[in-house]
Amino acid sequence: MKIQERTGAGAGRSAAPAGPSVGDRLPTPPRERKPALAALAVLLILVGALGATMLVLQAGDRIEVVKITEEIPAGQSVDGSNTTSVMVAEDPGIHYVQWSQLAALKKLKAVTTIPAGVVAVGEMFGSEAKVPEGKALVGVSLKEGQYPAGLKNGVTVAAYRVGGTSRSGSGDDGDGGSAGSGGGNSVIVEKALVNYVQEKGGDELVSSSNLPVTLLVDEAQATALTQAASNGEVALVLVPGN
Repeated sequence: MKIQERTGAGAGRSAAPAGPSVGDRLPTPPRERKPALAALAVLLILVGALGATMLVLQAGDRIEVVKITEEIPAGQSVDGSNTTSVMVAEDPGIHYVQWSQLAALKKLKAVTTIPAGVVAVGEMFGSEAKVPEGKALVGVSLKEGQYPAGLKNGVTVAAYRVGGTSRSGSGDDGDGGSAGSGGGNSVIVEKALVNYVQEKGGDELVSSSNLPVTLLVDEAQATALTQAASNGEVALVLVPGN
């Protein structure tokens, strides 16, 4: 009797439907491939590598050239105080003055005024200066007290007529009289550019205590300035804007 009961109970359990096991997963659809995105990623990698290569190549083609650090008036030369070296990309179409050529460049003169901050090129220099159209270069020789301390190339000055002790009579009412009082008639040139000033201690000053200065002025003012300079009646004053 006991054997039959166990057999019947086992038969009842086997007849019940079996449920799904906990570990089984539902089937998933296959992933969709996107070849366009893969190609784009490869293209971006190639572009980045090409850009890095170009930067390396450009860095290898850079050269050391001369840069002007202070304004050089026409007719003046470069020296150690108004130049420095910079690296630029080599360009056959630009006539850069290489830093190794600085010694040779010192023997040449600026054909026109060269502003500070530019890179020197061969066209800026020559054997002599070119006076701009409508301008003139006038040389003056100044005594102590006829020029401001620290006078240097490239500054703007006003030229005054001073002295005039040889004038007498009605001449006192002219330039000589007004010079003593500082009137408007004493001004020869309101704005003149100092194109050259001899450094103190130079060979030219061994036998003379005067300071040679070259001024760039309007051509119409050159005659009056030359006449006053020949009489030793010129004094220079720094004007605003320097």
